This record gives sequence, C-alpha cells and structure tokens, in this order.
Amino acid sequence: MVKGNKSRFITPLLLVMVILMFVMSFASLWWNHYVFVAEIVASIAALAVVIIGILNMKRYLGRVIFDAVHSSDDISIERINAISVAAAVIGSDNEIVLVNDLFKKQISGEKDPTGDNIEDYLTNKNPVTMYEDNGTDTFVNNKWYIAFAVRAGESSVVYFIDDNTYKSNSDEYILSRPVVGLIAFDNKEELEREAEEGEASRITVLVEKAIAKWISGTTGFYKRMSGGRYLVMFEERFVRQFIDEKFKILEEIRAIEINDRMCATVSIGIGRGGTTVKECEQWARQALDMALGRGGDQVAVKKNEVYQFFGGLSKGIEKRDKVRTRVIAATLTNHVNNCSNVIIMGHRYSDLDSVGACIGMWSAMVKGLHRNAYIVIDRQQTLAKPLVTSFEKAGFDSIFKTENEALDIIDDHTLLIIVDTHSPNFVESKTIYERCKTVVVIDHHRMMVNHIDNAVVFYHEPYASSACEMTAELIQYLGDYSLSRLESEALLSGIMLDTKNFVLRTGVRTFEAAAFLKSKGADTVEVKRLFSNSIDTYKVKYKLVSEAEIFNYCAIAFADNPTPDIRIASAQAADELLGIENVKASFVMYKTNKTVNISARSLGDMNVQVIMEALGGGGHQTMAACQLENTSIAEARERLLSIINDLEINKKAQSNPVS
Repeated sequence: MVKGNKSRFITPLLLVMVILMFVMSFASLWWNHYVFVAEIVASIAALAVVIIGILNMKRYLGRVIFDAVHSSDDISIERINAISVAAAVIGSDNEIVLVNDLFKKQISGEKDPTGDNIEDYLTNKNPVTMYEDNGTDTFVNNKWYIAFAVRAGESSVVYFIDDNTYKSNSDEYILSRPVVGLIAFDNKEELEREAEEGEASRITVLVEKAIAKWISGTTGFYKRMSGGRYLVMFEERFVRQFIDEKFKILEEIRAIEINDRMCATVSIGIGRGGTTVKECEQWARQALDMALGRGGDQVAVKKNEVYQFFGGLSKGIEKRDKVRTRVIAATLTNHVNNCSNVIIMGHRYSDLDSVGACIGMWSAMVKGLHRNAYIVIDRQQTLAKPLVTSFEKAGFDSIFKTENEALDIIDDHTLLIIVDTHSPNFVESKTIYERCKTVVVIDHHRMMVNHIDNAVVFYHEPYASSACEMTAELIQYLGDYSLSRLESEALLSGIMLDTKNFVLRTGVRTFEAAAFLKSKGADTVEVKRLFSNSIDTYKVKYKLVSEAEIFNYCAIAFADNPTPDIRIASAQAADELLGIENVKASFVMYKTNKTVNISARSLGDMNVQVIMEALGGGGHQTMAACQLENTSIAEARERLLSIINDLEINKKAQSNPVS
C-alpha cells in the first residue's frame, strides 16, 4: 500500500531553504572564493529542483482537482464546503489533496489532513473497499461512518456518511438477542447417596444459590425443572461476558463439597444466535447433551453448527446402577433379531480395547443371539496382532474379514456395530459404515462434535474405563454363557490397556466387569503375554523416554526414524513418561508418510483431550491422540507447545483472578 506523499505539499517550504543557501553563499565570498563558487552552484541547482517541484505540484493538484470537479455535478472547488457530509479529494497514491470543513471537524479532528493517506481514517486500512457498492464501515473519533469513493481519472472523491445511530441500534439489537441455557446437576444422585440426612438438601440449596447469584448479574432469570435441571435465559451481551470469564460458575459450583471427598459439578448447554427462541432452546439441548457426553463439569455453547467448550477439568462421574445397560441390551436384541447378519468393527489402527470389544460382541451375536457375525479388521495396521494371532491359531480365523470381504456379505438388513469410537472419520472402514443402513455405536470416549448421528442405538458412557468394560456388561444381559476363556481374556486385555493395569479411570463397575471375566476363565498371565514386545520395540520405547524434554510439567518426545512398530512403541513410551517426577502429561510424536501422529497421556491432572481437540484430534481426559497432515515434526512441536503454554496461562489466570 502506497502511503500519503507529504513531500508534494512541503515543496514551497524548500524555497525558503534555498534563499538561505544563497545568503550563506554570498557570506562566504569574503572568506574563501572556492567555497563561494561551490556553494553558489549548489544553491542554483537546489533552486532549479524547487522550481521544478513547485511546477509539478501545481500541475498535479490542477489535474486532480480538475478530474474531481468535472467528474461530478455535485462538487466544485467553490462548493465543496457546501456539501452536507465530510468529503475529501484524494490523489492516485491515496493521499489527501483537498477536504471540506466538515471533514476537518468530524474526521481529522481540526488538524490539517493534507498529504495524509486516506487509509489513516479507515478502520480496515484498505482503501480498495471504499469503491465497493456499499462502501466500507470505519470508526473515527468514536463514531461510525460509511466511507465510499467515486473515481475521477487519477483522483477520487471520498464521502464519509454518518452511520453511528444505525450501528448503535444494530449493535444493541444483536447484544439484546435472547439466549437459552440448560443446566444439569451432574452428580446430584451420587451426592445424595453419599450425604448424611439433611446434607443432600443443603448441597442442592447451595448449588441453586450459586446459579441464582450467577444469573442475578444479568437481566435474565432461571427456573427449576425436574431431574436436577434448570432453565436459564439472558441476553447475548452476557454470553460474551461469560466466555471472557471462562464461565467461573463451574469453579463456584465445584467449590461445594461434601465430606471433603466429593464436589458438586454441573453441565451447561447454551444455544445462541438462533432466529427464534425455540431454535435457541433446541441448540441448548444439543449443547447440553454434548457437554454430558464429554464427561460433564463443562459448558458447551452452540451457535449454528459451531460448538465452543469450557471447563471439563473433573473426571466423569460413575453411575452405579446398570438400568441403562439392561435397556440398551434389550433394544440391541430386538435389532439383532430383525437383521440378516452382523458386521462388527472398531477404529483405525485398532488396539486391544477395540479388537477385544469386537470379539466380545461377536461372541454375544453368534453364541448368545444366534446370528452370523464377522469382525472387520486391517491385519497390517492393527496394534493388537498378538490377540488376532491367538484367535487365528485357535481356529477362529474365519471371523476376521477384510473390507472387501465384508462388503460382499452386506445387504439391506445387515446390522453394523461400531465399538470404541463414535466418529465416522475414525472407523475401520468408512465405506462399510456408509453402506450399512442400521448402525449401533458402543463407545466410552468423550463426545466429539463430528459424531455418528444416524445410529439406532448410541450407547455412550464417557465415565466407563473402556469399550471392553461396556461390552462385558452388555454381554451379561445378552447371554453370559456365550463367553469362552479366549474371549474373556480378549475383553480383559482391553480393560487392562485403557486403565493401565487398573490404575487410571477405574470405578466399581470396572472391577465388577473384570471379576465377571475372571469368573469366565480369563487368565491374567495369558493376558499379560498379549502385551509382550519385541526387543526392537522395547529399544525404541526407551529411546523415546530417555530423549524426552520437559515443558510446563509435560514430557514431550519425538521419533526421528519411525520403525514398523512405532505406534506401539510411542503409546507405551507415553505411558512410561507419566512415571517421571512432576510430569502431569506426556506427548509422543512420530511421522508416517506426510502425517505427524501424536499420542497423549495424563494422570488426570491435565485434560489431554482438550489439547488434542485443539489440534483436530480427540480422545479421553487421560488418553487422547491426533494426526496432523502435511506437517513437519518441528511445526507440530511448535503448535503443541503453544497450546500447552496457553492452557497454563489460562489456568494461572483462573486461579489468580483480577478483582
């Protein structure tokens, strides 16, 4: 962008300087003749330059003003001050040549703007937008204007139309739009179960007081609904305020504790920007479902199809009762009885949890419900090769199908069961998913925005330790006599993998599922053998661990030369790094083709799902991953460090709020 050319307008001042040069030249005549000659020659040359500059300036101004005058019937040099709006004539370099009194009064603040670049008075600093049909909005001297220009040869005439009243009314309209929120008391039942007599009522009252105080700072209201839910309504202006504050209400609710062991948590779904209040309410319901599906203790804000998430620091609350599991099992049975066959698959680069859950569901379908069932798996890319090999050696090789083999047996009545993922982008075969008309989803990962939305059964429990735990519970209602020792060991291996040998994300139901599998003959020694590594994988794993760097309590490692088992080694290295003192989370990067893969782990103090989501991935609070295409390791590292740093800064800001 060419800036304003002030030199054209200071040329007359140079004439004064030339006169001074002549005076100095004659003064040196009595001192030194040679100096006099040199100075008089320089003065004459300078005079010539100034005269040429003045002539050029006059010609330029004359041409610009002539173009402006003859391009419009509404303006002339004599009448420019009669124009009822601020106006300016600009040259080819966007420099201001001539303005009226209103421009000086309203736009330039009484100072002479001659020679300034017009972009100095445009908010977007882009003069090209002035020539568009609707001009461009600009904020000058605390007022809004519309600036539009009319070309006139080498010059243009720019008009500034006062738009402050409209803009103020428009902004007020937007800020006053209604917003609908739904609040769910996440762990109300659990707190009531643990509380002493009278304590439960006190906790509920404290939660409601916190919500009432939160809403009292707005022009809105809240109403109590059934089932520990609340309806809130307020204006758009307050949503922006809450977003800036990162929804402090979550921390205030979390501060309500019982017996110093359990704290209250709420989930909030907010719908904003809808054309009607009804649409905002629908979005609020969807947002609340999303917040609950991601583990609760967080806020989900939905506007059109875009979600924003805040919070999510607490672990999911385990539901003790299995009523929902029994209902899901009955519904699943009805769909299986009406299908011709069953296809089961997990996610790409399947692990023991994914394959173990597939095997458990296969057993329930074939032995319990007497339907032909097959498992789709890519043998070349699975991380559970020892488990697949053990089943093939036992004579069950026919149950595993490739994508093409499965496509040949799919018909209009085929039932597809997807386990250990709920994203259509992560399934083992997207072609199979799109081909099947009836889909069932069984998953424990926190809800993603892009999830499967056409499932007839969507069994999603973010508090569950693993898909194998969920499958083991379902099997007890689908016919527990169907499990053999091999299948029980497959399910137990998935639970042990995702809980890191019953260390992370384990609840009462996790141990109940493990006990059930043990009763079916699962041998923990045989399960341990499924985790065995080759010596090469072992070396790669500990090379990653030994070369890791520490940044903001995070251990970060990189694999320079990927090996065939790098996926297994990186996942295990991420687990090992959590054993280092003061490490809250670990990240291991490795590259395959043009894609950088990141395995993330934590002990629960840091939510790695939030970090991986910022990079386009997902997962769980303690286990997540992402893939960055067309990215180098160095670029991925910088992006990861930036997100970790921002997370740490936000955490400090929340712990030390400015009063």
